[in-house]
Amino acid sequence: MAATVFYLDEIPEPGAVAVLDGPEGRHAATVRRIRVGEPITLSDGRGLLAASEVIATQRDRLDLRILEHAVAQPVSPSVTIVQALPKSDRSELAVELMTEAGADAIVPWQAARCVAKWEGKAAKGVEKWRAAARSAARQSRRAYIPEVADLHRIGDVVDLVRRVTEGGGVAAALHESARAPFAELPFSEAGRVVLVVGPEGGLDDVELDALTDAGALTVLLGPTVLRTSTAAAVALGALGALTTRW
Repeated sequence: MAATVFYLDEIPEPGAVAVLDGPEGRHAATVRRIRVGEPITLSDGRGLLAASEVIATQRDRLDLRILEHAVAQPVSPSVTIVQALPKSDRSELAVELMTEAGADAIVPWQAARCVAKWEGKAAKGVEKWRAAARSAARQSRRAYIPEVADLHRIGDVVDLVRRVTEGGGVAAALHESARAPFAELPFSEAGRVVLVVGPEGGLDDVELDALTDAGALTVLLGPTVLRTSTAAAVALGALGALTTRW
């Protein structure tokens, strides 16, 4: 992967000139102080990569000559993280960590025991998570920016789990009282994985019953109790070693 990646929704064909402005251009031109002649890689966040060279700079803007295209193949299995809302001071940290660890999709979840409440401000919370995912993807030089879904309730999460398990995927609810070790689940045989991470107070019995009825397996991630903001990143690291994702 290239040393520097910036995102552009629509990338022109090789030989054409692309303009990087807005927040990405500001970060490149003003924060990173990238200059004429420097190579950078552009990505549309959906797998397309383009090698380019800076041919002009302005305040908060770069003009780039597109040199060539490449497509990064998605890893398998794809992993969706259903993340119960952490406390506000750790909320975006959770998104950053799971993005850097390779999450393919992120679902914010208003679980019953969440301290954080997004009532009346869900749209703002989702936008913050999307911005955090984009920034972390740039930092970790990813060709794919994780999709951050709208806020989910337990019914939405149950529907997601059911669709995945009925389609041959694996859904796992991380739970400290579970007996099945994380490593024993058939992740390598699945095309899609959903990991459900509960809040600091844990999943309540109603949620746990609903998830398992929909096909989720309760698993123990490891010998220690993790914060909700770090559990997904640890699980993704384990999946990288247990499957061909890495």
